Amino acid sequence: MIALVLNVLWFVFAGLATALSYVLAGVVACVLVVTIPFGIACFRLAGYALWPFGRTVVDRRGAGVMSTLGNVLWFLLVGWWLALSQVLYAVSLMLTVIGIPFGIAVLKLAILSFNPLGKEVVSSAEARGRYVPRIP
Repeated sequence: MIALVLNVLWFVFAGLATALSYVLAGVVACVLVVTIPFGIACFRLAGYALWPFGRTVVDRRGAGVMSTLGNVLWFLLVGWWLALSQVLYAVSLMLTVIGIPFGIAVLKLAILSFNPLGKEVVSSAEARGRYVPRIP
């Protein structure tokens, strides 16, 4: 229930604007055929930015050298200005006391804007079950 309340507040105060920046970057990336994987990554992150509570981003298994090379190209073509817009938006949110937690969350998304390839969005429960060692 708390995740629902947080997601609704997030959507109103930061989620919609953040997701729109990812969608805009995705549309620009999909203009060229070569950069369509970047556009898909943008759309995946836009979905996460709309409704982040109860979900997390983890490294995708099997993501290798191509993801690393793609992230370098991503940073040069899309990532730096997308992260810059996120940082500017986070600073504007942090001007009010109420907006500080949302600004911090936007900064976390800005860090993710630097290297989104080789990542996947999963539920928090799934991430705990998949990545936390289980004691018999």
